[in-house]
Amino acid sequence: MNQTHNTNFYEMLSAACRKNGKGTAVFNDKEKTTYHTLKHEVDAVAAYLQNMGVKFGDKVALAVSNSPEFISAYFAVSAIGAVAVPMNTFLKNNEYAYILNDCKARFMFASAGLQKELKGLKKQTRVEKIIWIGEAKAADEADVRFEEARRFSGTPDLSRQPKINDLAHIIYTSGTTGHPKGALISYGNLFSNLEGIERIFKITKRDRFVVFLPMFHSFTLTAMVLLPIYMACSIILVKSVFPFSNVLKQVLFKRATVFLGVPAIYTAMSKAKIPWYFRWFNRVRLFISGGAPLAGQTIDDFKAKFPRAKLLEGYGLSECSPVVAVNTPERQKTASVGVALPGLTVKAVDDELIEVPRGEVGELIIKGGSVMQGYLNMPDATDETIVNGWLKTGDFVTIDEDGFIFIVDRKKDLIISKGQNVYPREIEEAIY
Repeated sequence: MNQTHNTNFYEMLSAACRKNGKGTAVFNDKEKTTYHTLKHEVDAVAAYLQNMGVKFGDKVALAVSNSPEFISAYFAVSAIGAVAVPMNTFLKNNEYAYILNDCKARFMFASAGLQKELKGLKKQTRVEKIIWIGEAKAADEADVRFEEARRFSGTPDLSRQPKINDLAHIIYTSGTTGHPKGALISYGNLFSNLEGIERIFKITKRDRFVVFLPMFHSFTLTAMVLLPIYMACSIILVKSVFPFSNVLKQVLFKRATVFLGVPAIYTAMSKAKIPWYFRWFNRVRLFISGGAPLAGQTIDDFKAKFPRAKLLEGYGLSECSPVVAVNTPERQKTASVGVALPGLTVKAVDDELIEVPRGEVGELIIKGGSVMQGYLNMPDATDETIVNGWLKTGDFVTIDEDGFIFIVDRKKDLIISKGQNVYPREIEEAIY
């Protein structure tokens, strides 16, 4: 098991260098970045940010597509005690403006490919400088290139380091009703989550995580970017899920051992013509699914196609840093999202927050080290969501005698017909 005395990500990266400095931190196409090289780049970018005026506690936004630069920028922001705000790269201009104003970010990293959607944001927000990754055409004179930051020769002042209860990042949850909410996630929240995941999956420095889901997402960021660095193993970066044949090629040739996907990916894989040599020569020991319910049919089809592999369904939410539960390689139940991570306590409760009997439907509530500090600038929403230390998820579940959680549906999706509770997921399973 990994040492758990890290209190921030710079310490975590330094520990990875001591443990596996010459090992590959990131595979990116034909390039390899060692842990020593990654730390050197993080130091340079951190010093550049300080030179530019970024201070401890400042919010630094990232509108950055999957890339090695995302990792360097995120860790550099953390190194100087600033707070990273990873943003969804599929947002529209007004949505970016809302988030930037809400978190009061003065600086941001941005991928050149997003220049059109980010146009004019400086006039609408407090952003003073954008650090462009890639070739941004006719960028504002005040803006800079990531290459400048990467080549900066100064040394960062690391005399004030973030502590375990300081904010690490703010993750904005998708706003299905109203504006998105910024979940305040501390280093303690994330280390609690990382420790729990590592204990279940027994990660070693020989593991290689293939990353093709968006890094801005809390699930990918914690389980596929932070976890490999926490364990000093490797990230195989695949910039896009399209064409999917390229993802499989990278998995095979770079000998990936951990594969994280969403149900649509596994449904496609279970139906697609997968080359026989991939099925027999891939080294993936864990296929993990999250983000949405996995259909029972997909699990059965996948098992028939990949008899040697483990497809494990999990469950999480941004407010819990984000992994809450997962099936284990040793024990899993079909249609369940598994048992709670070590360090988390879960209950199914009624409207009065009283626990319901095992096997009965109730709202899932969670207590433990990975529960967020609250929502940014939303005290009322925080008080509604966290009650006496328990996080209300808004998900209806049943929990069996063995502690396995079965998601029934979102609370707000419940249909009441003639006094009977009807859950859309049950209908979807029947249609499927």
